[in-house]
Amino acid sequence: MGAYLHYFFFAVYPYIALTIFLLGSLARYDRGQYTWKSDSSQMLKRGTLRWGSNLFHIGIISLFFTHLVGLLTPPAVYHAMGISTEFKQAMAIVVGAILGLVCLAGLLLLLWRRWSEPRVRATSRASDWVTLIWILIVLSLGLISILTSRQHKDGALMVVLGDWAQHIVTFRGGAADIMAGVPMIYQVHMVLGMTLFVIFPFTRLVHVWSGFGSVAYLGRAWQLVRSR
Repeated sequence: MGAYLHYFFFAVYPYIALTIFLLGSLARYDRGQYTWKSDSSQMLKRGTLRWGSNLFHIGIISLFFTHLVGLLTPPAVYHAMGISTEFKQAMAIVVGAILGLVCLAGLLLLLWRRWSEPRVRATSRASDWVTLIWILIVLSLGLISILTSRQHKDGALMVVLGDWAQHIVTFRGGAADIMAGVPMIYQVHMVLGMTLFVIFPFTRLVHVWSGFGSVAYLGRAWQLVRSR
């Protein structure tokens, strides 16, 4: 990867991806609220939908938050909790492998269902295929990278990746330099992962916002209904 491309992908592209993710989601909600849905195909054919959907959602949501916490937690924080870098690395490998395989199983079931069921395939849009296949590639690279992680049991590489993420979210310079010595499989995994945020507003993935928004209902007052 050339120096200019490296700088672009690891110092500029994260902000482009997040900007498109946020502003694109707002524009989609403002201009296309009737398209703000998951486009469930349950009524067309149940088949493996329940198993596939549950495994996929459990896996991908858990992976998102474990990545978020793992990357953005400074070493000083988990060291203060008595967790060593080596133990955190081992835990990340085990948990990541389990959640990744759960997500992969669900994703393969959903892909097979979408391809093998004529009515579901006929109603599938190009964006549906792009989304599922793109997630499959990102997920596969993440699982393969576990083999590389096992060669860095001291957790030093994990600290480097976390340092990069923390530089990005705190708008500090030098983020691209931090990624200079990181193995290529991680770099490709991260670039394709960030691209998911770019395509997010233009696909059915936007329904994720509704899932998070529904949590607000837990704090709402009771609705009183009185007869006339």
